Amino acid sequence: MHLSRLAAASLIASASLPQVSSFALSRSTFISQISLLSFAAQRSNASNTECNASSTDKEDTPPLSQMYDAQYPGTAVQRLKAVHERVKVIAADGTLNGPWEEARRRILWAGGLRDLPDAAPGAGYTGHSFNDWNHVDLTTMNGETADNQNDGSVKGIAVGNRLGNGIRVASLPELGSGGSWSTCAMGCNQDPPNDVAHIQFRSRIAFKLVWVPNEQYDTFVLVDDDGKLLAKGKPSDGPDALPHLRERMMNFKIMEGSKYASAAEQIAKAA
Repeated sequence: MHLSRLAAASLIASASLPQVSSFALSRSTFISQISLLSFAAQRSNASNTECNASSTDKEDTPPLSQMYDAQYPGTAVQRLKAVHERVKVIAADGTLNGPWEEARRRILWAGGLRDLPDAAPGAGYTGHSFNDWNHVDLTTMNGETADNQNDGSVKGIAVGNRLGNGIRVASLPELGSGGSWSTCAMGCNQDPPNDVAHIQFRSRIAFKLVWVPNEQYDTFVLVDDDGKLLAKGKPSDGPDALPHLRERMMNFKIMEGSKYASAAEQIAKAA
């Protein structure tokens, strides 16, 4: 439509020029009209390209329901989903059945945490993560809640419990915004859970490590916030290389009777 109007305007304009019976002038007018039409076509194509770019090249933004957890608004939802994708990797690659320290490092990686066994406590130290009965909840919290403190609502945990700096140091950035931490599971057997993740950080857990109550407590499971089984492992150098037996037994004890114990109990019964 633009080209037709422009062509018509050009023809009218040329018709209004003095009639000169010169071949050179006629040829010049013809070339001018062709050039004008070509320029208009280029501008039209450029305009269409710009319009298409503005409507289709925008980065896709997940809907709010995929970015925000109304029940636990401190959850870094996209980071939690990225953790679950990594858990699928370690559930399938066999490393959870390898030496315990290698398996533990892979669990840290899946959770978005660096392996920092030599850092000072409070400065990113993760040597305790998944290595005792209590620090077994992988929690993904958003940046606004990383500095939350325990106001005394989480029983058995020190008032304050400042973790923000350690979270920022130890969290792997490639999993998305927010941070990760191996928070204390104590209180998770209540309904709703009364643990550090759900109360101090108002966040769901991405996964929890639970030792299976078989004869040697030498097998573990990773379960999600609903208690669904995500992965399991039996380290090849257990039980001697595992956290102490009393730690593994206490770990299951604090889960017992809750949704988080179900997968471990089923595996123990099937053995």
